[in-house]
Amino acid sequence: MFKISVKFMKSRFNRYEERKRMVERLKEELNISDRVFRAMLKVPRHLFVPPQYSREAYSDYPLPIGYGQTISAPHMVAIMCDLLDVLPGHKVLEIGGGSGYHAAVVAELVGKNGKVVMVERIPELAERAKNTLEALGYDNVKVVVRDGSGGYEEEAPYDRIYVTAAAPEVPEPLLKQLKPGGKMVIPVGDAIQELYVIEKDWSGRIRKKKWGGVRFVPLVGKYGFRF
Repeated sequence: MFKISVKFMKSRFNRYEERKRMVERLKEELNISDRVFRAMLKVPRHLFVPPQYSREAYSDYPLPIGYGQTISAPHMVAIMCDLLDVLPGHKVLEIGGGSGYHAAVVAELVGKNGKVVMVERIPELAERAKNTLEALGYDNVKVVVRDGSGGYEEEAPYDRIYVTAAAPEVPEPLLKQLKPGGKMVIPVGDAIQELYVIEKDWSGRIRKKKWGGVRFVPLVGKYGFRF
């Protein structure tokens, strides 16, 4: 497990121009909202990857973070945040938190009055994410270690839910933990995966819409794939 040194932490301030160029490209190519643009501009992605990949942190592709997992490509983080339409004050559930980068972007979107509950099944990754988020001052993120396929009922219901691993189907517990009027973004499938945008209306009715093809690591757990 890597730890963030004081010297490494200070490096967050000398990578701003790289981060800005990356986010400006995403805004131009994807037409992401100004709020997502500003949130991604604030989060130092290079502090959420192992040091050996730091130089690649602002390239638009996934990077290994250990234990067979990856940090999502920046364009996918931008797309999922845009589709979710996260608002200040929202309570958001993330399944598959990895190194914590995506949670940090969402933490910027929900603001100090909102909350992100990040669930990660691999203890070492969860501990690393917790340390990085705390070091950067993200006190509105709660990190939980458990099988995320069943959600986190203790803090339900949620305004928004997003899943960063592909499930064989949409887990029923996540649908139950979504607030009426809420949204969920989740990749579904095995060899062929589709990103779904799911909305629960105020009567509790579920509407599912396919966004497009994607490629994620599998969601492992009781309501995911069992290896």
